[in-house]
Amino acid sequence: MSNIAKAFEKRKAFIPFVTCGDPDLETTGKIIRAAVENGADLIELGIPFSDPTAEGPIIQGANIRALAGGITTDKIFDFVRELRKDITVPFAFMTYANVVFSYGTEKFISTCAEIGVDGIILPDVPFEEKDDFAPICDKYGVDLISLVAPTSNERIAMIARETRGFLYIVSSLGVTGTRSEITTDLGAIVKVVRENTNVPCAIGFGISTPEQAKKMASISDGAIVGSAIIKIIEKYGRDAAPYVGEYVKQMKSAIS
Repeated sequence: MSNIAKAFEKRKAFIPFVTCGDPDLETTGKIIRAAVENGADLIELGIPFSDPTAEGPIIQGANIRALAGGITTDKIFDFVRELRKDITVPFAFMTYANVVFSYGTEKFISTCAEIGVDGIILPDVPFEEKDDFAPICDKYGVDLISLVAPTSNERIAMIARETRGFLYIVSSLGVTGTRSEITTDLGAIVKVVRENTNVPCAIGFGISTPEQAKKMASISDGAIVGSAIIKIIEKYGRDAAPYVGEYVKQMKSAIS
C-alpha cells in the first residue's frame, strides 16, 4: 500500500491544497505545518504554472503571485527537502504536463521519489495520454493520481481500475473555486468507483464549508479544499498560517 493510500486507511482524509511560494516559501512552510498540526492527512502542493487551465481566478491569482516572486521547480524541490525533515504526512504535487515535460519527465519524477513526494496530479493529462507519465511513476514508486469528472461517464470504471494512490473526483463542471451548492450526483460516481477499485476516492472542486466537506466525505473517503484556503492566504498574507490552521481544524472535525 502506498503512503497516500495509507492516509485513508483508518479515517476520512482531509486534503488541503496550497500554492508553493504564495506569498513566499517561508510562509508556505508555516501554512503547511499549521495544516498538519490541525489534522491534515495529505497535502497537495501546487507547482505554479503560467496557464493553469483547471484553475479558477482564486488559484490563478496565487500562481501569478508565486511566479512573480521568482518561484521555480528547483526551489520547490529544495523546499520539500526541508519540509521532510519534520513532516511525515504524504505530499502530492498538483501541476501541469508542461512543467514536468520542460523539467524532463524522468528527472522530475525521480526527484519526487528522492525528496519524498508521494504522488503527482496532472489535471491537463487525459487518462488516454497517461502513458507519457505512468510507467516512469511506477518505476520510481510515485503515484500518478487520476481524476474523474461528472462528464467521464463510461470512462469512470476504466479510470478507477488503473488509478494509483487515490482517485480524485471532480465535484462539478468548470474550474476550481468555491461554490454555494454542489448538485452533481456524486453518489452515483462513487458507486461505479467502488465497483471497480479498492483505491480510495476523495472529492474536490467547490468545497469550502464544513457542511459541504462533511457531505462529500460521507459519500467518499475524503474531501479536498483549495480555493477557500487560498482565499485565506490572500487575505492574511504572511500572517495566514494560524488562520489556515484553524480552518483546517474545523474542516477535519466536520468530516471525522
